[in-house]
Amino acid sequence: MRKTIFIKIFLGYLLIITLMTVSVSILTYRIIKQQHIETLTQHLESLAVSAGHGISRLHAQRDRQALETLVTQLGPETGTRVTLIDTDGTVLADSEKNPADMENHGSRLEVRSALEGQTGFSQRYSTTIEADMLYVAVPLVRSGAVEGIVRVSRRVSDMRGWLRQLQIQIGQTALLVVLLAIACALFVARKISAPIAQLGLAARTIAAGDFSARVVVDSRDEVQEFAESFNHMAVKIRELFDEVSLKQGELKSIITSLHEGLLVIDHSGRVLMCNESLARMAGFPPADAPGRYYWELLRVVQLEEIVEASRSSGGSTLHEVRLEGRTCLVNASVIAELDALVMTFLDITEVKNMERMKRDFVVNVSHELRTPLTAIKGFVETLQEESGDSAHQRYLEIISRHTDRLINIVKDLMVLSSLEHEQELELEEVNVKGIAEQVKKIYVERLQEKNLSLNIEAENGRLNAVVDPFRLEQVFINLIDNAIKYTETGGITVQLERVQAGLVIRVADTGIGIAPMHLPKLFERFYVVDKSRSRRVGGTGLGLSIVKHIVLLHKGTIAVASTPGSGTTFTITLPDKA
Repeated sequence: MRKTIFIKIFLGYLLIITLMTVSVSILTYRIIKQQHIETLTQHLESLAVSAGHGISRLHAQRDRQALETLVTQLGPETGTRVTLIDTDGTVLADSEKNPADMENHGSRLEVRSALEGQTGFSQRYSTTIEADMLYVAVPLVRSGAVEGIVRVSRRVSDMRGWLRQLQIQIGQTALLVVLLAIACALFVARKISAPIAQLGLAARTIAAGDFSARVVVDSRDEVQEFAESFNHMAVKIRELFDEVSLKQGELKSIITSLHEGLLVIDHSGRVLMCNESLARMAGFPPADAPGRYYWELLRVVQLEEIVEASRSSGGSTLHEVRLEGRTCLVNASVIAELDALVMTFLDITEVKNMERMKRDFVVNVSHELRTPLTAIKGFVETLQEESGDSAHQRYLEIISRHTDRLINIVKDLMVLSSLEHEQELELEEVNVKGIAEQVKKIYVERLQEKNLSLNIEAENGRLNAVVDPFRLEQVFINLIDNAIKYTETGGITVQLERVQAGLVIRVADTGIGIAPMHLPKLFERFYVVDKSRSRRVGGTGLGLSIVKHIVLLHKGTIAVASTPGSGTTFTITLPDKA
């Protein structure tokens, strides 16, 4: 059974007051009883002293008959039992019994004290009259010597009636105090518990969603302060609830209006939230999603791999999947605080179609341009051989140079298109240094024309790696070709190094360098730093883009560092297994 705070306070007060009342009653009874006994003892002592004056005179005369008569008279007059005892303990006279029938009293405690010249006190059971007695004995002293003892006693039973009456009075008083204590305890408990009960009711009302509940307490104490704090808290909770509701409504509107699909799952794979866009993409009712496993709603095999990869990395991952005939870009992010995973689905079907159309267009145009450009190149060469006019030769040279540039652009476009379309490598273990040496032979004449050096440095002289040799050769060709074009003095260094991450290829030159502002866009298609110089040296703006595509197909990375006027260094890192 649950104990309310009212019961706890009431029982606590009642228990404390009852214990105090009982304790005070017992203590009062004992004190009054002790004081009564002391008063009675003093009264008996006074009677004994008074009786001793008359008895002492007769005792000195040795008039035993007169002593017995006096003692017998004193008993009823004083309402006590009077006994005269000799110094040897012999009872000489007694107001209630025949002295001849009484035993020697020399061993009695009060008698021994009186024989020593002191007033003796004792309370014990009397075998003579068979009752509990209170004894007081005083010595009869003459000429400094004890010549006898006067003992006055009274039945203890005479006090019991008075003590019983005292007990009744104390009990009645205690009962009255307890009843008053019950009333006080009820009042205090109600006074304290009523506001707390109000607080509890108000708290339950607020918990049920009614934030209008308030507590009114006029106790001018801490309880009132607590009630006022509670009311202030209720106002704040209402404001916070309204704010949270507003934010929740805004968030729901945003999520609903998102064009991208949204899916939130917990650690077990159960759906916590999804929006209507995802439901439309996958073809299921949005209301059926919460609580179900994501694989029951989305029939996408790659999703399990995406979830595992995201949880393993603890960060964000980006993947491309097919969902109900559409191409979607899935971004998965872990929310560590909620132990949940958020996935967004961006429909990139149209983008993919546009890329495919663009790629097909580039391929078709490249094929269509390749034949006429080759024909133009052939006719120009024929005209150059037959024409002797220097002016004609100059024009033909310009036509030939631009034709070569167009042919190179078409060739690079076709390479890029094939890289984007095939997405597969023909891997085999090759000597990387050997490939670099073969590319070096291609540029021997151009190096000699510009008086440049090309050094190839490799660990242990030979360095093998599992790569696509044709694609890797294209990387060396484009990087070395660029380095020769933009280097006037000095040379080019190709460094090959085996590290823990895989194979590192560095191509460094001592050319004109690249300004920092151009580095972020350096690998974009058709991006050139100096357009006039690029046209002059025959650059297409596609070489570095081809290099980047090949490196990414090998699952590697490429970085560039350059200082204007000092040269440029390209660093490629290829993993051991592409």
